Amino acid sequence: MKLYTQPHRRFNPLTGEWVLVSPHRAARPWQGQVEPDFAAVPPAYDPDCYLCPGNARAGGARNPDYTSTLVFDNDFAALLPSAEEGPPPAEGSASPLFRAEATAGLCRVVCFSPRHDLTLPELPLPAVEAVIHTWAEQTLDLGRRPFINYVQVFENKGAVMGCSNPHPHSQIWAGEHLPDEPAKELAAQHAYRRAQGSCLLCDYLAAEEQEGARVVAANEHFVAVVPFWAIWPFEILLAGRRHLASLADLTPEEISGLAELLRRVLTHYDNLFSTSFPYSLGFHQAPTDGEDHSAWHLHLHAYPPLLRSATIRKFMVGYELLAMPQRDLTPELAAERLRAAGDRHYRA
Repeated sequence: MKLYTQPHRRFNPLTGEWVLVSPHRAARPWQGQVEPDFAAVPPAYDPDCYLCPGNARAGGARNPDYTSTLVFDNDFAALLPSAEEGPPPAEGSASPLFRAEATAGLCRVVCFSPRHDLTLPELPLPAVEAVIHTWAEQTLDLGRRPFINYVQVFENKGAVMGCSNPHPHSQIWAGEHLPDEPAKELAAQHAYRRAQGSCLLCDYLAAEEQEGARVVAANEHFVAVVPFWAIWPFEILLAGRRHLASLADLTPEEISGLAELLRRVLTHYDNLFSTSFPYSLGFHQAPTDGEDHSAWHLHLHAYPPLLRSATIRKFMVGYELLAMPQRDLTPELAAERLRAAGDRHYRA
């Protein structure tokens, strides 16, 4: 394996962007902000939680006494199903530089289980399979709507990631316009297919498995790596061995395989610093606009902010905001540390 010890930059073929890697900075002292360590274990049921079974939500509706996953329309949705005409240009100006348009969509919440205290890596495997099955069902249902052209499944975990409720849950925002990040990946995958005649992520996974240095975990159906171009310290890219475009295309065997590998990777996260690891993760899947997106390969991104411990996180500031992303810990070392974290959850 080639060792990267000097400053260099790496290219992300999914977005066409670069990241600066500075391995020599990994040992710099830290006297900056330290996050509180939320080590207390929450109760299995919280009478004040808006998402626990039987409780009233903030919007006034009451949750059923659910026993598996629960799906409902977000009470405070960022998108609405019938958008009014978009705002006009700035007062007194007809400049094309002031551009806005209406956008419609649907937003839903998916509670993983009735348990207030169990995150994805702590749930039994059948419960994680039920979550993925629900994501697939919702993708299919929302993607069939005539005004929905993209379905984004995502989870924000932990207060440090802005999660407003600790009950383990995810969100689905489905809209009529393709968001910026998937749009970059769509263009890159189509361009690669035209130039190479093959799938970008199929080829990438094969190359990663051949080298091995950045592979964190794998099974018969899926592979998880710290990508060569990772920005966040312990970022994960998880994708299937079979070329498929959407969660809705998963077979029952692939749902089981995805549940097993995702649960294992998230267990490694928690074990790394013996904490409930915060992150934002989500699936990038093909648009649902009816166009040909055969070049698209379903994949998951996980972006955890923790850097050195349960209380020290990576900040995207200064050079990262004004120039380009930068990291100190190499992806190869990050993958090595994640592999060593072990499959048995530290609280088991």
